[in-house]
Amino acid sequence: MGGRLLWTPDAARIARHPMTAFATTVAERHGVSLPDYPSLHAWSVDRRADFWSAVWDYCNVLGERGEAALMPGATMRDDRFFPDARLNFAENLLAHAGQGSPDRDAIVFRGEDAVHQRLSWRDLTDLVSRFAQAFRAEGIVAGDRIAAMMPNLPETVAAMLAAASIGAVWSSCSPDFGERGVLDRFGQIEPKLLICCDGYYYAGKRIEIAEKLGPITASLAPQRTIVVPYLGTAEAVAATVANGITMADFLAPFAAAPIEYERLPFSHPLYILFSSGTTGVPKCIVHSAGGTLLQHLKEHRLHCGFGPDARVFYFTTCGWMMWNWLVSALATGATLLLYDGSPFHPRPSVIFDYMAEERASFLGTSAKFIDAARKQGLLPLQTHDLSALEMLGSTGSPLSPESFEYVYGAIKPDVHLASMSGGTDIVSCFVLGVPLLPVHVGEIQGPGLGMAVEVWDETGRPLASGKGDLVCTKAFPSMPIGFWNDPSGERYKSAYFDQFPGVWCHGDFAEWTEHGGIVIHGRSDATLNPQGVRIGTAEIYNIVEQMEEVVEAICIGQPWDDDVRVVLFVRLSNGANLTDELSGRIKAAIRHGASPRHVPAKILEVADIPRTKSGKIVELAVREVVEGRPVRNKEALANPDALALFADRPELRS
Repeated sequence: MGGRLLWTPDAARIARHPMTAFATTVAERHGVSLPDYPSLHAWSVDRRADFWSAVWDYCNVLGERGEAALMPGATMRDDRFFPDARLNFAENLLAHAGQGSPDRDAIVFRGEDAVHQRLSWRDLTDLVSRFAQAFRAEGIVAGDRIAAMMPNLPETVAAMLAAASIGAVWSSCSPDFGERGVLDRFGQIEPKLLICCDGYYYAGKRIEIAEKLGPITASLAPQRTIVVPYLGTAEAVAATVANGITMADFLAPFAAAPIEYERLPFSHPLYILFSSGTTGVPKCIVHSAGGTLLQHLKEHRLHCGFGPDARVFYFTTCGWMMWNWLVSALATGATLLLYDGSPFHPRPSVIFDYMAEERASFLGTSAKFIDAARKQGLLPLQTHDLSALEMLGSTGSPLSPESFEYVYGAIKPDVHLASMSGGTDIVSCFVLGVPLLPVHVGEIQGPGLGMAVEVWDETGRPLASGKGDLVCTKAFPSMPIGFWNDPSGERYKSAYFDQFPGVWCHGDFAEWTEHGGIVIHGRSDATLNPQGVRIGTAEIYNIVEQMEEVVEAICIGQPWDDDVRVVLFVRLSNGANLTDELSGRIKAAIRHGASPRHVPAKILEVADIPRTKSGKIVELAVREVVEGRPVRNKEALANPDALALFADRPELRS
C-alpha cells in the first residue's frame, strides 16, 4: 500500500537541516557512508552506543557523560544508557538563557482572548530561581514529588523547571479534571507540594475550581497548596484550601539569584505521567531526566530542526504528554508559544491567528483539530500569513488521508506535515516526521532515529507488509524507569513485555507502506476481529468521517454468535438523521473504501462520543458499557456523561 505524493523537501532545505549536518558529522567521525535516511536510521539502531553519544555531543548536553554510553543487560528492560553520567534537566533547558539577548522571548502565552503574557529568557530564569528557592525553603529535596493541577501557563513551566533543578519529581494534570480523577492520580504518588490555579477560561467562560480544590487538598494533605493567579481570585481560593498560600506570598521572600542545579544520575526520575485510566486506576509511569532529555533533543533538533530561531506551538493541556514534549523545546533555544482554552474561541480561526501574529515555525496539534478545521471550512492559506511555518505536527490519533490533503490544500502547500505516534508510555515518538523524506497521503514518514521499530504478526514474525503489532526490539533512553509503587516491576513487565517476551509491544496496530512509511490503524487492544480477521478502527473512521452528515464516529467489536460483529456509533451533524438511506451509504462507502469485513453489522446514532481530556475517543470504555461492565475512572474523561448513551441499547440485543 502507499499514498499519493504530497510534498518533497527541496535540496536547499535538506542541505540546511540539522539532520543533514548530524549525518555528516557521524559519517566523518565513524568512517561510514550515510547517503540517505534509511542508512542513517539503520546505523542508529545497529550502533546505539555511538548514536546516542553522537546525539549528546551534537546537542551540547550539559553534564558529565561518563565512560559508557550503553551497558547491555540480560534483556531489553535491563539495558542502561549512560550509567555513569550526571546531569540536570532544568540546567539543559535553560542553557540558552545566557546566550544572545536575555530579553528575547522565551515564552509567549495566550489564554483565549482573556490573558496575554510574554516572558523573556531573563524573566523565565528569574521566576525559576525564585520558585526553586521557595521549594528548598519548604524542605524539598531530590526525589520528592511536586504535583500541579494547572493550565498551560508560563508559571507551570517555571515551577516544573524549578522542581527539576532540585531533582524533585514533577507530575501534572489539567484543572478540568474532576476530584476523583485528580485523587486517582496524585493520591498514588503523595506529593509534598500541590500547585494549582484559582480557575481557568474555556470558550469565553470563567471556570471556578475552588469547590473541588477543598476536598482534593484535604485528601492529599500537601505541606503547601500554592495557588497561581489566573482569574484574579488567588487570595480567596488560597484561604479555602489545606495549607493554602498564593504564589505571590510563596515567592515574596526570595529575590532572583543564580540557580543551583543538582546534577543527578541519568536515570534519576523527572516526571510521573499517567495512563488514561479509562479501564482501571491510571498507571503511574516514571520517566528519567536523562532519557527524556536525550530523546526530546533528538526529536526536536534532528527530526524537527528546532534551534534558537524556532517558535514552537503545540495545542496541549498539562494532562497530556505533549506538554512535556513541548516544554523540552527550550533546550534548543526555541521560543515556546503556549495557549490555554478552547482552540475555536473567540473565533474558529484563533489558533491560526496566533500562529500568524507570532510567526510560528512549528504548529503542533491533534488529528481531531485538523479534521474539525477542515469540517468548519477554514482556509488559512487564503486568510493568514503563515510564511514562517515550516512544519506541522499531528498526533493523538491517526491522521486521515483527507486531513493530509486538507493541510496541503488549505493550510500551506510547502509545509512539512509530520504525523507522529508514540505516547505517554515513552513520553516521545516511535514513528514521526523525517525532514529528508517526502510526505505521502495517509502515511507517517518513518521510524525515529535510534528506534528499532518493526511490525510483527501474532506469532512474533516481522512483517514487511500487512497489518500487525508495532514493536520495538531494542532498548532506547526514554523507556520508563518503571511504574510508581511497582517494586517487583511486574506491572511494568506485563504492560509492555508479556505479549512478545523481552520485546516492547506498544499496542498499536500498524502496517509498513511501499515507501518505507507506516500507517497506524488504531490501538491493537481495540482492534476488531470479525471472523478472525484483524481490523483497525481508524480504517473505518477515515471513511465514515468524510461523509457530510457524520461529525465523528466510534467503533467497537461486540461478541455475537461465537464471533465478533462490528458496531458503529455515529454523531451526526445538525439536521441529519440516521435514515436507512444514510446507513446504506455508510455501509457502501466502507465496503468500497475498506473491505466487506469492515462493514458494520449495526450502525447506531449517539448525541456525543466519550473522549479523554486530551481528545482521544475511548473505544475500550464504550465496549465495557455495551457489554454491561462498569467503567472505572470516569474522571479520566472530558465528557463521562456520554457513556450513558451506549448503555443498554435494545438494538444490540438482536
